Amino acid sequence: MNYFYVVNGKKLKQALIIAAAIVFAIGIIYSERDQVTVFSQGEPAAIYSVQTDKKWIALTFDISWGEVRMEPILKILEDKGVKNATFFLSSPWSKSHPEMVNRIVKGGWEVGSHGHKHVNYSSLNDEEIRTQIQTAHQVLNEVTGQSPNLIRMPNGDFDKRVLRIANELNYTVIQWDTDSLDWMNKGVDNIINRVVSKAHPGDIVLMHASDSCKQTHEALPAIIDQLRAKGYEFVTVSELLKQTQVSNKPPVEDQTMKHVQ
Repeated sequence: MNYFYVVNGKKLKQALIIAAAIVFAIGIIYSERDQVTVFSQGEPAAIYSVQTDKKWIALTFDISWGEVRMEPILKILEDKGVKNATFFLSSPWSKSHPEMVNRIVKGGWEVGSHGHKHVNYSSLNDEEIRTQIQTAHQVLNEVTGQSPNLIRMPNGDFDKRVLRIANELNYTVIQWDTDSLDWMNKGVDNIINRVVSKAHPGDIVLMHASDSCKQTHEALPAIIDQLRAKGYEFVTVSELLKQTQVSNKPPVEDQTMKHVQ
């Protein structure tokens, strides 16, 4: 016996549209599952910038070694009246340059941690990560008389374990949205144009004060002048964090961000 089914074309079309929508939604959820997991579970994430309508920008400087670059950078900040900037200091450098650290503190600039040994923390086990952060904290506390709560990992390297342990130690991991690439020494104009062209409200700018970065202090005056001409106000990272929304990007397992010291 033969059976014949009569299918309503309009209903079939509606069903196909609904099915396609469901498949699309499942695909979106699947592709973004890492982000959903990180934020829904409240796991810590590194901060790259802050969402704000205010034309605030944070200049940040990393240093883990060197004798000659920090002095001219501080002098420029003083001469230009930039009272708010954030320095991420490694503990060995801080311990061997207490007079320079003291100048940073007396100048009112913010101090954050740049860790202890300049190694990729994602390559360490949990206890070693904890030891690196705690050792740096103790040294910086002794040298500055302050207890920093911001940290930029050596080489900008981290994974979920590093973020979790830093959070347990009351640290917030700070990255950057604008990389000056000053460590590449590609020319003063190149550094200036890169920072000024990429700057945006709530931006965190990465620069360096280590000796290998030979052009940072030469580019800095123009960077300050041009950003001010665009209406930007210089603030510390902590001041940025007082804004309500931060742009934090969840780390991908086994993926790190390599950078210079």
